[in-house]
Amino acid sequence: MAKIVISARLPGRLSEILAGHQIIAPAADRAVLDPVELRAALADADALLPLLSVRVDQALLDAAPRLRIVANYAVGYDNIDVPAATRRKVLVTNTPGVLTEATADLTMALLLAAARRLGEAMAVARSGQWRGWEPEQLIGLDLDGAELGLIGLGRIGQAVATRARAFGMRIVYAAPRPVAPEVEAALGARHVPLETLLASADVVSVHCPLAPATRHLIDARALQRMKPEAILINTARGAILDEGALIGALERGHLGGVGLDVFEDEPRIPQRLSAIPRAILLPHIGSAARKARARMAETAAQSIADLFAGRRPAHPLNPEVL
Repeated sequence: MAKIVISARLPGRLSEILAGHQIIAPAADRAVLDPVELRAALADADALLPLLSVRVDQALLDAAPRLRIVANYAVGYDNIDVPAATRRKVLVTNTPGVLTEATADLTMALLLAAARRLGEAMAVARSGQWRGWEPEQLIGLDLDGAELGLIGLGRIGQAVATRARAFGMRIVYAAPRPVAPEVEAALGARHVPLETLLASADVVSVHCPLAPATRHLIDARALQRMKPEAILINTARGAILDEGALIGALERGHLGGVGLDVFEDEPRIPQRLSAIPRAILLPHIGSAARKARARMAETAAQSIADLFAGRRPAHPLNPEVL
């Protein structure tokens, strides 16, 4: 029987999947284990199922000498020092695929909200000062015929492209390598350099992972390349954008709008960003759909169950430790 620490209360069939193992999780009236509780529980734990907010670094690994697996409750894993885990022979897994559709849906929601200036429109409607219909009030972007530039064309990027085509958008994408020709053909997508995408797209949407090469990929220089009325969407990771540069660009009136579900220093959102009317800001809810969140938990739990049953987990990030 393995001791499994789950850092937060999660949906899904975890008790069923992890039957026969000892589970340490928050009490029913609490959402998460606090840092002291988490460290104490990890002292003799065999497995950890953490949220993105749990930083799994060398110090935490040192506090968990028996740990064999970290099954991250996310697709992204920038909260985990994978090389450090590998040196300790601790397997790291993630949950790809299960939140693709939910995140793509939210990306389109942000795109539509920013394009049609829904944040500003809601403020007017609720202000009590609306004067009635005006022909030039809150004019936004026509999506039909507009160009959508996707930075990254993995599972989520492809799902966004499928949705955007239904709105009549033209698709270009930037990625280190082109996807398969049949994928490009199905999506009507064209591979271009990032600089070309930034200069030509009416909407830029970020779908690449956070890595040293992509941290602040969208910096002041990249923002300046974008059209003055272009819209920027980010449902990937906050640090891919240089938040200070983005705030400066928006305050100068550069960009038609922005839709963000992620931020550099979550949960902190700069007041200057919150004060910008054309900024649609959400509290990292890209995967916040019932089925997606349950499947994330179940996928992570299944990785743990498989490891301790002698089976190969489905989504290892450092398979060399197996």
